Amino acid sequence: MGYTHSITVPLDWEEAVARTKEALGRQGLGVLTEIDVRAVLTAEISRESADRIGDYLILGTWNPHLANRGLLTERELGALLPCNVVVRRAVGATETTIEAVDALVLTRISGNPAIREVADDLDTRLKAAMERLRVG
Repeated sequence: MGYTHSITVPLDWEEAVARTKEALGRQGLGVLTEIDVRAVLTAEISRESADRIGDYLILGTWNPHLANRGLLTERELGALLPCNVVVRRAVGATETTIEAVDALVLTRISGNPAIREVADDLDTRLKAAMERLRVG
């Protein structure tokens, strides 16, 4: 079972991060959290460990209206929010990978048919953002 939508683009790290945030914003998805995994690994484990992972940023994204609809339907849904988008790049790589959670996974986890509508909307937005990155 796959759980992400993934693309690899010929962008440097800074441009990939900026364009990912911009593409998400155009779909009404804000970034609530940013976790710089490389920085955390460097600080808490070692630079060598961080270098094995490379540049790795987790963006916690959401749309407040979709979150509200989902939480009113199923309060436990908050454990799955925000929806993560990852921007990652191996050391020495010439391309950057962007991965977004497949929002339809929410429906498989929940089992609540009412969550399907919210997940469909979110997944459409995530896919549109990914497509915007893919085509430039």
